[in-house]
Amino acid sequence: MARILLVDDEDTIRGFLKRGLELDGHAVVTAIDGSDGLDRLTEASGDFDLMLTDIRMPLMDGIALALAAKRDYPDLTILLMTGFADQRERARGLDAIVLDVLTKPFSLADLRSTVKRALAA
Repeated sequence: MARILLVDDEDTIRGFLKRGLELDGHAVVTAIDGSDGLDRLTEASGDFDLMLTDIRMPLMDGIALALAAKRDYPDLTILLMTGFADQRERARGLDAIVLDVLTKPFSLADLRSTVKRALAA
């Protein structure tokens, strides 16, 4: 299946999403914030099929991470997620680099189907 980089600063959410993605056979690497996510991308030379990142995080947010990731790894598919309407608005201008924005709370079934669509795109 796919190799996915999952970036979220909340331990419980990160663990839940990781387990959900692994149900579909994906290999999931996690990062605790945007800076850590960028480190994981660099260590792997961008060798991920998908990056799923929260928008609102300390140090480096998901939008800054998406911009840096797309600059360095233009073929990387990126999904954002947020529970804040204002953050979703910030992501509107990123249509050229971000495939979709998942609005929290979302179900595991929603996550799995969105990831499946993203990987097929």
